[in-house]
Amino acid sequence: MGDAGPLEETKTLKVAVIGGGPAGLGAAIALSKLPDVEISLFERAKELREFGAGIRIGYNCWRVLELLGVADRVKGHHKTSTIHRNGLTGEKVGGTSVANLPIKYQPRRVRRTRLQSALISKVPPGVIQLNKKLASLEDLDTEGVRLTFQDGTIHTADLVVGADGIRSVVRDHIFPDHKIRFTGTTIWRVLIPVTSVAHIPELTVSTSWWHGSTGHVYHSFVDDPEEVPYEARMMEIAARNVVDPETVNGKTFSWGVPATKERVESHFVSYDSRIRELLSKPQEGQWKEFSAFAGPRLEKLTGWNKVVLLGDASHPLSGAFGSGAAFALEDGWILARAIEYARSKSEPLEKALEVFDDIRSPYYLRMYQYLDEQKAKVVGAKKSNPDATFESNLAARMQAFGGEDALPWIYRNDIEDVWKTYLRKQSTPNGVC
Repeated sequence: MGDAGPLEETKTLKVAVIGGGPAGLGAAIALSKLPDVEISLFERAKELREFGAGIRIGYNCWRVLELLGVADRVKGHHKTSTIHRNGLTGEKVGGTSVANLPIKYQPRRVRRTRLQSALISKVPPGVIQLNKKLASLEDLDTEGVRLTFQDGTIHTADLVVGADGIRSVVRDHIFPDHKIRFTGTTIWRVLIPVTSVAHIPELTVSTSWWHGSTGHVYHSFVDDPEEVPYEARMMEIAARNVVDPETVNGKTFSWGVPATKERVESHFVSYDSRIRELLSKPQEGQWKEFSAFAGPRLEKLTGWNKVVLLGDASHPLSGAFGSGAAFALEDGWILARAIEYARSKSEPLEKALEVFDDIRSPYYLRMYQYLDEQKAKVVGAKKSNPDATFESNLAARMQAFGGEDALPWIYRNDIEDVWKTYLRKQSTPNGVC
């Protein structure tokens, strides 16, 4: 398969971005800052909308949002503390305090729609095309890639950016043997008025996790008090249930589909009365259900020398670290830097994708390895003490829980420093800093 030739400064690079989530929007912003790049973003939905409720914005995400020029447009609840409780009794079993970071980089919980609006505001006019569901890709060798959409339209690009999520059509074309499967986890999400639970102090003092034997309930504010009046502020609820995926047959992918109140509440009948009351607050039709699917690690994040995967399309982990938006935005920013770098060396597009893969692929490998290690520890603990009580298991989980400080390579990642480190390695003998 051929490449697109040298990325000369005067040759316009035609880029097709598939997907209008954080990965696609972030890539469109970053790439639009490069000269001689023509970008088209294709989104399958008839309108850009976000599913879900809240999203975590921490140091790693703030840094890349700064680089994209949108950090000041994202507002939300400043998370000063987090409490962990036994979901059945309400007993406090752990907690974390405010992060030791400048206040502008401290974690916030924000409405997903706020992040989306901030990103959309920085995408140049005319780039986004809606109601464009990708049907197929065809490698045209040195002529690029032909994209065919379900409405019959055809588009040709030098570079295709697959930012189309965990069920990526782009990934299916370049890696047809890769499959995702149900993890056993189902999450229900909703936003409710803060005023509806103001009479329950334990629900309004901090972000909290109420842990049960087969899942948990999480709740947090999502609005900045300086921006949103009290009566309009919202609280996010995320209720999670986990089963053995081997016991589930024919589970279909669901993402943002309506769920009844009865379906949600039936999984948490043994929880503390305060949580049962919290779960009863949403109106019928407000709950949305998300089934978690995941797949094995991809050996490469690029294909055909002209296709690259970003965000969940590149690492189908289904929210394992709660920082997916940051990962997706980092991907797009690094892709822009890689193209810029290859151009400066008069190298082909293939070189830019190689640089991207050299930086991002090992990072996602480390995540998969970490998750494998954690899974092995859980399995080992169950084997060594099969009769352990829920309380003892929860105590062990809290003892092992290090919070964000335990994974600084994720939550304290500075993508600009990552890029600078890569450049230093290229300029020193044997690629050693």
